[in-house]
Amino acid sequence: MDARIETVRRFSRLYTKRIGLLHEGFLDSPFTLTEGRVIYELAQRDQATASALGAALDLDGGYLSRVIRSLVRRGMVRKRKSPEDRRHYLLSLTERGTQAFSRLNATSQAEVGTMLAGLAEDDQRRLVTALSQVEAVLGDREQPRVPYVLRPHHVGDMGWVVEQQARLYNREYGWNDEYEALCAEIVAQFLRQFEPNRERCWIAEREGERVGSVFLMRHRERERVARLRLLFVDERTRGLGIGRRLVHECTRFAREAGYQTITLWTNSILHAARRIYQDEGYVLVHEEPHHTFGHDLVGQTWELAL
Repeated sequence: MDARIETVRRFSRLYTKRIGLLHEGFLDSPFTLTEGRVIYELAQRDQATASALGAALDLDGGYLSRVIRSLVRRGMVRKRKSPEDRRHYLLSLTERGTQAFSRLNATSQAEVGTMLAGLAEDDQRRLVTALSQVEAVLGDREQPRVPYVLRPHHVGDMGWVVEQQARLYNREYGWNDEYEALCAEIVAQFLRQFEPNRERCWIAEREGERVGSVFLMRHRERERVARLRLLFVDERTRGLGIGRRLVHECTRFAREAGYQTITLWTNSILHAARRIYQDEGYVLVHEEPHHTFGHDLVGQTWELAL
């Protein structure tokens, strides 16, 4: 047993040194490790109570309260009373907090990528397999981990969006390259006219792989109106709630940006997406038949009053 204990302690010392936990700022940021973990956990959900965060992180309530107060004071976390129970507060990331998460996530991704790039391919596989085994043994079996994260777009994401949209709708509905051209036009307009304070793209990642996306763009002809565009979820990850989360993030951001309405255009055959829109509160305001993408379709316009 003594030898086994020493092996675990030796690995702990090695790993904390490797990932920089001994540095003053977590990932060279102004946050402590605990603050970074709180920001990460809040980025995985729309909102959470302090007790839920404490359970997820296994932190003392008093210590967690001090951490939350610090993040609220610095404009990273929003705190409001629960409408269901006024004794409890709901916590969520502010826009500034979301940006901080994006920076932390990108830095962590880059640092681990650099570490892995220094290893041979076989060693990378051995390391990933070993860490998966450690997680299986020590991981929390009672509370399932949130299986994805959302982040802003990076260079290279737009090409992936167009490719995935075109492949999906060709495979599932037989749409031709007219749809691929439309997707390319939308993302090109987004990049050329991007307004960070009023527009946003979210990319969903699961285990380092892109599995979903959505855009919220300013309506060029209607003031105070935003457009939800190009909602996509990889068919392998459907059922995890990614689509609903992406749509809800559009709603949250649109309210913070001062929009009064979100509008979207879709087609009647896209039943799963329509259910998500309806559950979010969207109302069908117009529909008409059209022949596009090589098929006779019924186009629909839905709107959400904010």
